[in-house]
Amino acid sequence: MRANKSFAAGRMKAGVMNLTEEWYAAQLEALKQAGTIQWYKFEGITFKLAPRTTYTPDFAVMMADNTIELHEVKGFWQGTARVKIKLAAELFPFKFLAIVAKKVAKKNGGGFECKVEEF
Repeated sequence: MRANKSFAAGRMKAGVMNLTEEWYAAQLEALKQAGTIQWYKFEGITFKLAPRTTYTPDFAVMMADNTIELHEVKGFWQGTARVKIKLAAELFPFKFLAIVAKKVAKKNGGGFECKVEEF
């Protein structure tokens, strides 16, 4: 049976970026080269939210002023992702951002269109 291409194939293995995360990593690298950020790491920090419940943001980012932000990159929200990021923002003293990136068709210029939500 052939898989329907309109559905996601499921979660990626830990440490492996999907296409949206790869695109965002390239954006972070450009910001690093420009001096806007100092450092970033994919899946670099895991938070314990409750017994047997953890949350690993997609990117830990050190800004130019040495503050740490946690960035979650999504094409769309599913499952418990929104609940986990909200809980992490309540429990830990960091800025948590969700970058919801929608792919733009090549005929419309390509790339990604983003909305940022702070928790």
